Amino acid sequence: MALITQTQVIDAPIDRVFDTVIDVGNYAAWNPTITAARRLDEGELHDGSRFEWQLKGFGVAIQEFQEFERNARVRFVLQTRRYFGAHRFRFSEQGRGTRIDHELEMVPRGILRLLWPMIARNGRRNLRQTVEALQTYIEGTRPALPRTTRRL
Repeated sequence: MALITQTQVIDAPIDRVFDTVIDVGNYAAWNPTITAARRLDEGELHDGSRFEWQLKGFGVAIQEFQEFERNARVRFVLQTRRYFGAHRFRFSEQGRGTRIDHELEMVPRGILRLLWPMIARNGRRNLRQTVEALQTYIEGTRPALPRTTRRL
């Protein structure tokens, strides 16, 4: 298993940052690693809420929320026969901004274990791109993506 971590501070209130992170149906509008997104259930978001993303270089992935605690943390979990992955976001106030501590867990299974070095490298790159895109999207420093996106 690999645990890849990164920390960022976004110049926006914690509730705005948290709401952006949990708006899973909108990820394709700003995240360069996701080309399409949709929520699979309805109602208020909570532990067990499910969604589907089209991930660049990976295909369709169904994920669910775990550890959902408003304005504190949330974990996105992906589990397939060949791969387990999770992205934990921990939120804390930092002055007028919000600190996010990211933890990306990746566990390839079966034949994918042979590709581990490439998977870890891609995971680090994807996390870095997600962190940069989230900051850009929320702070509005420049357009998040210079391409069109679609919803699943």
